[in-house]
Amino acid sequence: MNFDLPADLVAYLAELDAFIEREIVPLQQQDDNQRFFDHRREWARTDFENGGLPRHEWEALLGEARRRADRAGHLRFALPKAYGGQDGSNLWMAVIRDHFAAKGLGLHNDLQNEHSIVANNPFVLILRDFGTAAQQQEFTQGMLDERFKIAFGLTEPNHGSDATHMETRAVRETRGGRAGFRIDGEKMWTTGMHIATHCLVFARTSGADGAAKGISALLVPSKTEGVKVEEYLWTFNMPTDHPRVSFANVWVPEDALLGPLDGGLAIAQHFVHENRIRQAASSLGAADYCVRESVRYARERKPFGEELARNQGIQFPLVELATQVEMLRLLIRKTAWQMDQMPKPEVEKRLSDKVSMCNYWANRLVCEAADRAMQVHGGMGYSRHKPFEHIYRHHRRYRITEGSEEIQMRKVAGHLFGYMGAGKH
Repeated sequence: MNFDLPADLVAYLAELDAFIEREIVPLQQQDDNQRFFDHRREWARTDFENGGLPRHEWEALLGEARRRADRAGHLRFALPKAYGGQDGSNLWMAVIRDHFAAKGLGLHNDLQNEHSIVANNPFVLILRDFGTAAQQQEFTQGMLDERFKIAFGLTEPNHGSDATHMETRAVRETRGGRAGFRIDGEKMWTTGMHIATHCLVFARTSGADGAAKGISALLVPSKTEGVKVEEYLWTFNMPTDHPRVSFANVWVPEDALLGPLDGGLAIAQHFVHENRIRQAASSLGAADYCVRESVRYARERKPFGEELARNQGIQFPLVELATQVEMLRLLIRKTAWQMDQMPKPEVEKRLSDKVSMCNYWANRLVCEAADRAMQVHGGMGYSRHKPFEHIYRHHRRYRITEGSEEIQMRKVAGHLFGYMGAGKH
């Protein structure tokens, strides 16, 4: 067993660091762009008078960072070479995400809205694996150069984790001599809808509530008549781009169907393991950052003339967190490496419990680490002049999104007790 990172991965981390120092740090420092990262960050990012949406200047800055990363060959790293990527593996992506988050807040990797100079772009792979040739020709390049942005319409006001009970319906209907579907329903947390050109809407096309079969995915242009953003839901972590969207008598042609009729749930689950392991790595890196900053501050701060770090009340909680960081890093890297050794369908059968372990524990750990960092730093830790409250607010949502903590634990239990997975009985 060799626990050393591959030499070429270590070299690539150095290349990314050099790119950040050369291209991204100067961009963050110019034109007072630092306002998006210092104590003014929530105000600078949020247009409170416009539904709490992200300010245009904030999104434009993120876009410029992505364009620079794309020109340098980093943005598409995880995508296949056919799409300008580098066939980045799960292991490499996990290590990169950990590395980036461990740097703290910055334009290189601000996951409040899933921004990173080494991006996730699951829709490109969804189109590759489920789209028709015509859909791939129409959308793939447009998604790569960001002319097309697709929102994800799965969750509903009355149905979150129980997606198979969704109330949105799509029924066959011909209009103007063209076959198609009429969609009626409502979606929740449809992230990015304010700038999306399309929404991938999941709707029941057949079968009974609760059945996995009978759900279809339809690509709906966001300006289609009957599509309406009802409200933007303000969250613990602002700005918000998470609306409730209604679909009333929305009609799309038959070629809007993505993937097989009644088989759309596979699309919703297509990228779940990759997302979860990368999310876990990001939470791990942020937790590591919180611990290291707390240790550094405890050595510098000298109340009553002695280092704060001399107190076991400071030491022991950070020791426990540091121990968990080290153990979790090994499990995340091992699991990511194992994912790379098998076809994607096998991951669900053989490894999804380990992915869920990584995910729910990392997301819980970073919240504990950020909370402890606030405590160690005292009043300043609670203020927005330190990044810990921002880290807590962002990563706290990961205990709900991408499968709630309870859903993840149920997955682990299913494998542990033999109700699901390769050992199902």
